[in-house]
Amino acid sequence: MEKPVHPLKDPTLKAPDAPRERLAPWLKKRLPKQDTVQQVRGLIEGLDLNTVCASARCPNRNECWARKAATFMIMGDICTRTCRFCTVPKGKPLHLDAAEPEHVAQAAEQLELRHVVVTSVDRDDLPDQGAGHFADTIRAIRARLPEAVIEVLTPDFRGESAMVDIVADAEPDIFNHNLETVPRLYKRVRPGAGYERSLALLARIKERHPQQFTKSGLMLGLGEGEEELTQVLQDLRTAGVDILTLGQYLRPTLAQLPVERFIPPEEFDAWEERGRAMGFRAVAAGPFVRSSYNADEVYKALGTRSGAGSR
Repeated sequence: MEKPVHPLKDPTLKAPDAPRERLAPWLKKRLPKQDTVQQVRGLIEGLDLNTVCASARCPNRNECWARKAATFMIMGDICTRTCRFCTVPKGKPLHLDAAEPEHVAQAAEQLELRHVVVTSVDRDDLPDQGAGHFADTIRAIRARLPEAVIEVLTPDFRGESAMVDIVADAEPDIFNHNLETVPRLYKRVRPGAGYERSLALLARIKERHPQQFTKSGLMLGLGEGEEELTQVLQDLRTAGVDILTLGQYLRPTLAQLPVERFIPPEEFDAWEERGRAMGFRAVAAGPFVRSSYNADEVYKALGTRSGAGSR
């Protein structure tokens, strides 16, 4: 695994103890009513589950929980990777909880979810890197909520096709894997990951399961250029990706990478239009867009259901 570049040795980065960037005026949200938020938090804690909403300090957490939407994060809350944009704790993970797939399904049922999003930490310590646990979770949700749309957001499984196949063969409706940024920034932003590896993963899913929707997203504001981003979108289309999300990177704490630029809403609008023109079947672009933010609405834009013909 490659070590991240220390900021004091990289002149393109600010020191990690530099003052946090003042947010652009369009990056402000009203807090929703807390009754439903507390209800969702209680349900998740009662079933001993994790969410990426809380672990990654998502700015949309309260808004989503207020409408009973949450993204479940399976296999614990300790990650084996050291991505420099993420606040999920790094270190040696605990053993898998065999009851977790059923608990996720139970929570999804109690929340009456019609669109269930499941992600995970990286588990490079496991022989199958958690692929089997993903598949078990998909099957558990399907058993309780046969009509629900199931979306998974997975790690790269170190590029091992057999592990990717285990998850894809469990037939989620949407298979999401994020590129996160442009190739030039990978060593700084995603040490341990590989741009071509991630592209190959997305292409394999589409080749093996043509009816399965594929999805990927990027964070903007890390120093990427327009030509670089355009090339990434072209690469995603070549890989057959159906759904694209583009959002503003926001520095969660001073321990993560600083924001290089706040992207104005009108630029996001332009990228959304460009993405549609390039052939993506659905595009969500905006300052607060995240992979699973309003995932149900993004799915509806497709106008059809992926798994109906294959199950």
